[in-house]
Amino acid sequence: MLRDKLNKAPPSKAMAFLQSLRLHPLAWLVGILLIVYSGTFVWHVHKPLPDDLDTGYPLRAASDVDFLVDSTWLDTDGQQHQRSEIFETLFSLIDDAEQLIVLEMFLINEFAGQAGDGHRALSGQVFDRLLARRLARPDMQIVLIIDPFNRLYGGVESDRLDTLKDAGIDVIETNLTVLRDSNPLWSAAWRICCQWFGNSPGGRLPNPVGENPVSLRTWLTLLNFKANHRKALVVDHDGQLRGWVSSGNAHDASSRHSNVALTFSGAAAADLLASMRATVMLSGQVPNWPNQWTPPRESTTSGATIQVLTEAAIRDAVLKRIERAASGDRLDVAMFYLAHRELIEALIRAHQRGVQLRILLDPNEDAFGRKKNGVPNRQVASELHAAGIPLRWCNTSGEQCHFKHILHQGSDDQPVWLMLGSANFTRRNLDNYNLETQVALQTDSEHPAAQRALAFFDQQWNNTGEQFHSLPYEAYADESALNYWLYRMMEASGLSTF
Repeated sequence: MLRDKLNKAPPSKAMAFLQSLRLHPLAWLVGILLIVYSGTFVWHVHKPLPDDLDTGYPLRAASDVDFLVDSTWLDTDGQQHQRSEIFETLFSLIDDAEQLIVLEMFLINEFAGQAGDGHRALSGQVFDRLLARRLARPDMQIVLIIDPFNRLYGGVESDRLDTLKDAGIDVIETNLTVLRDSNPLWSAAWRICCQWFGNSPGGRLPNPVGENPVSLRTWLTLLNFKANHRKALVVDHDGQLRGWVSSGNAHDASSRHSNVALTFSGAAAADLLASMRATVMLSGQVPNWPNQWTPPRESTTSGATIQVLTEAAIRDAVLKRIERAASGDRLDVAMFYLAHRELIEALIRAHQRGVQLRILLDPNEDAFGRKKNGVPNRQVASELHAAGIPLRWCNTSGEQCHFKHILHQGSDDQPVWLMLGSANFTRRNLDNYNLETQVALQTDSEHPAAQRALAFFDQQWNNTGEQFHSLPYEAYADESALNYWLYRMMEASGLSTF
């Protein structure tokens, strides 16, 4: 009797809901996919980093430090001129190496630029130097660490990279999948649906940087917007290591860009080599360069120092430096992309407490023959300009002002602090998504490298010597609220290339 009454009783709301789900298997499928997508999203944004990333190496004694500039400018007649030091020095370092060459380079290809367009065949020149050194010293260890973009993630062939491999040079393509996702809205879906199909040369879709068609898989991988963005070299000579860290890529279409670099010797170069070891390890290989190049443990806290920093350790060092700048101090910033909210707010606070700021930005006008809309620099510039911070634009003519440079000079006899390298001041570059390398030099203002760095920024800012490097803020001012909030959305979400 009781059982009959229970069977006739109306179902509860919970039971009715479960019964409705049984009638709609598609709802179960959608729910499961949402759970998997959400879990993938969260995990790959916050997962542990591979070993030895996000590292601030010890302060080391600054040895044989040199500040280098590649600069493009206009003269009084509007003619464009170039000064090239950075890659000439890289060639010299490669030519003089005796046992070891390790080059870690984001872009090293001929994509999107031809010599007839005024570009230098820079990537081919680097390849030729590496091959020549291999032929001259067959027992030398030569390692080239690159970003997968150089093969369009497997979507194109590269005879030149294959030639290096055939000559016995280790070419290591960085495994980006183990890194955190900077564009998780897309990358979570890509990891679930698309990464398993791999990639292969050929296809029917337009090539984003060349002529040979590529597959849909190339485009879907490209939208992850992640990279090994480093630009660094370590070689040995006369029993010691020498390092080279730059903002410049060995890329034909980047050969007209303006860039900066530092070279240095000693323990800091061994630290730079250790940072490269981390990239090799996360890519599934074990470097076998000699133990004699293991960096020493001791640090240096007095005199001129140099420090290697990677990933978010760069951000932390910059924030600390900006916050310690006092009234009357000067901060000079020259940057290709400036978009990181913590840094922008720190710069505004520094200005409010009396720090003298000079911000030099690329107008984000050109990208390898294509016009851009000025995001994010013009929107950030409008915010800084409204706060009263002096700004100027690089006077570009198709090329980019590719600096990633900040310099702090105290108002008294405090040391000059200079940082430069691969990292733009953006969320993607500084919040443990890309692989990045910077070096920070601290020394007195009479040090030759400090003198050159100070003179470099003055020339860029003041257009000295009839060289027109920069333009006033009004030249590219964009105070559109719509564009500003577009930048804010893109920066916060990762739906951007900056």
